[in-house]
Amino acid sequence: MNAERLIRIFDRQATDYDRKREDPKQRRWRQKLIGSAKGEVLELAVGAGANFPFYPQGVKITAVDFSGAMVEKARRAAGQYRLEADCICADIEDMSFAAHSFDTIVSTLSLCSYKNPLNLLEKLNRWCKPDGTILLLEHGIGSNILVTTLQRALNPLLYRIYGCHQTRDILGLVRESGMQIRRAESYSLNMVHLIWAGPEEQQL
Repeated sequence: MNAERLIRIFDRQATDYDRKREDPKQRRWRQKLIGSAKGEVLELAVGAGANFPFYPQGVKITAVDFSGAMVEKARRAAGQYRLEADCICADIEDMSFAAHSFDTIVSTLSLCSYKNPLNLLEKLNRWCKPDGTILLLEHGIGSNILVTTLQRALNPLLYRIYGCHQTRDILGLVRESGMQIRRAESYSLNMVHLIWAGPEEQQL
């Protein structure tokens, strides 16, 4: 799917994403994860700002999304929660930041949509400070054979409708990127993962 079509799909979903900021299960997961953020923060695929209620005071957020409709929702949410947030409409896969720019990098429910998620995770390793934290809330292929069979069968259709792959091996991708997993929790038949990680150790 080309980028323009994918952006249109997410533009159409912006209002629905805004409503889902109140989803109780997602709120619990987000609150547990985002409370660990500190300092200079990069948030990928910010969507409608669902993480914004849970950021500690004093963080400075660079929030990126390639959907203009999502960015407008996120800007309003940042004002609602009185956050210092620079909301940027851009494709994170095409962006570049200096090495070691951020204390915390946040991605929630975004690895399902990237063309090359492993390449992006490797970028996060470079952008995160050596003593920084990478916080991930992601969904992918589960562990129950009946569910995974259904995920694989429906994946092409759901990607065309929602722009979201259902079959990515999230923990496998994170490990392959070289990130150092400090803590991980899995839910919903191992389809949803909360991950607290550090960047790949740099070679001297």
